[in-house]
Amino acid sequence: MKTYLFRVELQQEQDERWSVWIPALAGLASWGHTKEEALRNIQDAAEAYVEDMIEAGDPIPLEAGQVDVIERPAVAITV
Repeated sequence: MKTYLFRVELQQEQDERWSVWIPALAGLASWGHTKEEALRNIQDAAEAYVEDMIEAGDPIPLEAGQVDVIERPAVAITV
């Protein structure tokens, strides 16, 4: 079992919502009314994205500086 830690980009939009995306996972983006909501949404989306990649046999992009891999289960907390 591995844990993948993806760097995210978070930006507040003019309409006050928050946009978030993961540069290492092409096309994966989400948003929320708060930073916390946006981060929860992108975590759910990233989990589904990576699970789909694994099921399809596609390699997970491991761009240096964008993804860290831990060779065991872990919990990531953003504060």
